[in-house]
Amino acid sequence: MYLTLMELEEIRKCGMKNFRNIQVDEANLLTWQGLIVPDNPPYDKGAFRIEINFPAEYPFKPPKITFKTKIYHPNIDEKGQVCLPVISAENWKPATKTDQVIQSLIALVNDPQPEHPLRADLAEEYSKDRKKFCKNAEEFTKKYDSPPVWQVDILANCS
Repeated sequence: MYLTLMELEEIRKCGMKNFRNIQVDEANLLTWQGLIVPDNPPYDKGAFRIEINFPAEYPFKPPKITFKTKIYHPNIDEKGQVCLPVISAENWKPATKTDQVIQSLIALVNDPQPEHPLRADLAEEYSKDRKKFCKNAEEFTKKYDSPPVWQVDILANCS
């Protein structure tokens, strides 16, 4: 638990521009929430709330990330589970820091990997008709954006 608090302090100090409004559950310091704010279309018009759950065995076991905001993405399923190789059981290394996990997640959101889908239909659409995929993803992002991206900039100035 001490390690997660040290990492949280480090993340807050360095001010990651794509991970904002970080909140920690005071009843459970192993649960964090924050907003992923992607740079690339079609997701750059939105902010996506995520939850990071650290197991008691962290850093020897990887954290689990769940999207709380719906997202139209081939690597993130309808329940918000994400296919992120860096936190898979077979790839996890105890030396991996939370900021590296978050950077990997942001990279995945910005650049979907259709070859490792959790949603085969979206992976196929992304691969075969990128324009249609981007239009659908942008509309979906506008519909479920949480909070609206203009509010994220205001929140960033308050924390």
